[in-house]
Amino acid sequence: MSHKQVSSPPGESAVDWCLYQLNGAAEFEVSDADIISTVEFNHTGELLATGDKGGRVVIFQREPESKNEPYNQGEYNVYSTFQSHEPEFDYLKSLEIEEKINKIKWLPQQNAAHSLLSTNDKTIKLWKITERDKRPEGYNLKDEEGKLKDLSTVTSLQVPVLKPMDLMVEVTPRRIFANGHTYHVNSISVNSDCETYMSADDLRINLWHLAITDRSFNIVDIKPANMEDLTEVITASEFHPHHCNLFVYSSSKGSLRLCDMRASALCDKHSKLYEEPEDPSNRSFFSEIISSVSDVKFSHSGRYMLTRDYLTVKVWDLNMETKPVETYQVHDYLRSKLCSLYENDCIFDKFECAWNGSDSVIMTGAYNNFFRMFDRNTKRDVTLEASRESSKPRAILKPRRVCVGGKRRKDDISVDSLDFTKKILHTAWHPTENIIAIAATNNLYIFQDKVNSEMH
Repeated sequence: MSHKQVSSPPGESAVDWCLYQLNGAAEFEVSDADIISTVEFNHTGELLATGDKGGRVVIFQREPESKNEPYNQGEYNVYSTFQSHEPEFDYLKSLEIEEKINKIKWLPQQNAAHSLLSTNDKTIKLWKITERDKRPEGYNLKDEEGKLKDLSTVTSLQVPVLKPMDLMVEVTPRRIFANGHTYHVNSISVNSDCETYMSADDLRINLWHLAITDRSFNIVDIKPANMEDLTEVITASEFHPHHCNLFVYSSSKGSLRLCDMRASALCDKHSKLYEEPEDPSNRSFFSEIISSVSDVKFSHSGRYMLTRDYLTVKVWDLNMETKPVETYQVHDYLRSKLCSLYENDCIFDKFECAWNGSDSVIMTGAYNNFFRMFDRNTKRDVTLEASRESSKPRAILKPRRVCVGGKRRKDDISVDSLDFTKKILHTAWHPTENIIAIAATNNLYIFQDKVNSEMH
């Protein structure tokens, strides 16, 4: 696909999206701890987890359909909230380790309980989420408060019974995986074997067994003998969805390396290297910064990889290393603004990207609380906005358009009036339905397609 901006007339998105839910306070001053730092659906889409800068994890559960309350069908309500990480201090390096949750990953469900991994910069934790709606009563040796009875008062024996009680959701830390990383953890990924997972920092990737906390295997190490020779860092990594031996990691130089753990224990020598030669006509002082890959995601089919850099999203075919098969411009109008974006540090923002359930549409965030969708089949694209002002519940979202000089149509937004403090970095797409979760500062927006919403 060509690199020029493809823009469809307003309303030409294949799906009519409407605001379904909005969680979060409409505060003028947002506290830093409330800023959402990661969003993740579980494998069925029934649960949705968010992590924030205050180290908290909030889990939302989709309500089952009910005949009595047709308007509440399918809503995501708070299921559990817990403190996952606390701020720490590394006395050896005199460094504060912040509690911010960098990533959450759900484990495939094996029984009635749910499990997830959450990580801050250094420590990964495995949490188990269980429900209790019955409690045992009628113990022989304990009273109602759980204290041991005086045995001389026990004159008869009874069979304890389970009595119904209000539903309680219990969250317990099952494992703590610490001391595996010298640098900041940027990604975790659960393997399709459901037994292992990997964690990546700037220079190394470790492989862990979910049952073993005191050791991990280092599978990638790009740290040079002399740190002055360092030219690139690892920015993201992910396991292949079906082949437990394959994983990919992206770098700050814009390349992807596919590694095969069957080839050798240390995967420093990649199996395939995906990178696109730079167009000399676009070369500038900022070229290397904007080519850094901020996110990489395998398609559900496992055939493609989706990457996001500062200005574009690219789709790569695993069988073609020389160039991406599709390139989509996210906000090409910012190319002339890179100097000021460098000065205010926005150029280092790390945007994520997501596939829809059938791998036919891709989504990623932008500034001004905009997010973009690209339909791979029709080549149509749309810009939508997650904001309280423009989103009325159940009303169809109007496509937004940014104009660069020249004639300005009604409702167009000029590049100069974009708010760079409002950015959509974290997004997630329901694994099978047209339901998306968008994190905008401290607010979580859940959008559905109009058809889905009307059925509910």
